Amino acid sequence: MEKNTYCTPLSGRYPSKEMNYIWSETSKYSTWRKLWVALAETEKELEIDITEEQLNEMKAHVFDIDYDIVAQREAECRHDVMAHVYEFGLKCPLAKPIIHLGATSCYVTDNTDVILMTNALKLIKQKLVVVIQHLKIFAEKYKNTTCLGYTHFQPAQLTTVGKRATLWLQDLLEDLEELEFVESHMKLLGCKGTTGTQESFMKLFKDEEKVKQIDGKIAEKMGFDKVYAVSRTNVYQKVR
Repeated sequence: MEKNTYCTPLSGRYPSKEMNYIWSETSKYSTWRKLWVALAETEKELEIDITEEQLNEMKAHVFDIDYDIVAQREAECRHDVMAHVYEFGLKCPLAKPIIHLGATSCYVTDNTDVILMTNALKLIKQKLVVVIQHLKIFAEKYKNTTCLGYTHFQPAQLTTVGKRATLWLQDLLEDLEELEFVESHMKLLGCKGTTGTQESFMKLFKDEEKVKQIDGKIAEKMGFDKVYAVSRTNVYQKVR
C-alpha cells in the first residue's frame, strides 16, 4: 500500500469491490468520455457536421486513458477537464475538433457525480434486496423457535426468533422504499452551456427547437428520463 497517499477506511476497509470501482478514477473519467460521446451523438442527430468515423474513434478510446499525459497537461493548464479533453484529443485526432463542443466543465463533472451516485444507489439496493431475501428465509425457518422477548430492556413475554427477524425485515423494507424513492427522483444535469443559458448552443445550432432537444437526448443516452430545468453554472458569486 502506498504510505504517502491519503486513504480512508471508506475506500480501503469497508466497501465492496463493486462500490470501490464505481468511485474509481477509471469509472469517473470513462464516464466523462461517455458523456462526450453522448453529446457528439446528440449534436450529429441535430444536424451538426459530425461523422460516424469521429464517433467511432471516440467510442474506441472511452477506457483508454493515459493518466501521465493528463497529469502533465493539468500541471500546465491548471484545469482537470481541459487536461482530459487534450489527452482524449490525442487519442482521437479525427474527433478532436468536436470533443466537448459547446459544453462547459460542469457538463462532465456534475453529470458524472449524478451518474455515479445513481449507480451507487442501485448497487446498495441490489445488495439490500439480497439481505432481505436471506432474512425472509431465516424468519420463516425460525418462526416457531421460542426465545425471550424484551421490553424496556427487561425480560418480558416469550416470542420467537422468526418474529424478531420480521422486525429487522420491516426496517430494511423501509430502507428499500427510501432508496427506491431517491433513485426514482434522480435527474441528469443536461448540457446547458457556460452560464446555464445554453447560449453556446444557440450560436452553434441557431435553432431554439433543436437546442430544447439536447438535454432529453443526452439524458436518454445516459439512462435517465428526467433532467433539471435549470442548473448551477461555472460562475460563482460571493454572497455578502
